[in-house]
Amino acid sequence: MNKKRGLNKKFLDAFYKILLFIVIIGIWQISAQRIGSSLLLPMPMDVFHGFITCITDPEIVKNVLITMQRVLKGFMYAMGFGLPLGLIMGFSSTFEKVFSPVVDSARQVPIMAWVPLTIVWFGIGDGPTIFLIAFAGVFPIILNTIQGVRSISKDYYNAAKSMGASPFVIFTNVMLPAALPDILTGARLAISTGWMSVI
Repeated sequence: MNKKRGLNKKFLDAFYKILLFIVIIGIWQISAQRIGSSLLLPMPMDVFHGFITCITDPEIVKNVLITMQRVLKGFMYAMGFGLPLGLIMGFSSTFEKVFSPVVDSARQVPIMAWVPLTIVWFGIGDGPTIFLIAFAGVFPIILNTIQGVRSISKDYYNAAKSMGASPFVIFTNVMLPAALPDILTGARLAISTGWMSVI
């Protein structure tokens, strides 16, 4: 019975999504016909044909792959820097007090304000873009990692210590697994922020 209800719920969810998509396309088509300008609002089929052209054009596909490579590199740098720093700041209040003013100050600066400096530092090429992607993504990783570590109950640490666990075992078997959901949330936000930072 529960399985049947689950299937019905999935079917209804899919049906509502398809219905919403059809309604949006219909409104789009009617609006485009009334406006009568492909510059202001092109027809849905024109957009679809343009999309097919884009994904089949070798030059565009090549540029998309280059952009994805830059985003991936920037994301890896952000994870490599933000994850350890977030773990340390979340675990130690002393480190949090030391690094928090720097992190909070740097993340308030708009990403575009760093563009001239990155060009001076890294020159023209992939360097500035990768730096900006990493810079934009590192803060969600740091903040979510801190939140994940701080949300761990002290009872888990005390239980591990009472059983003779070393600091390394506590880190690998208690801290990291418990904070992993927040870390993954930060990583997901970093990826989306990185895409928005591509210039």
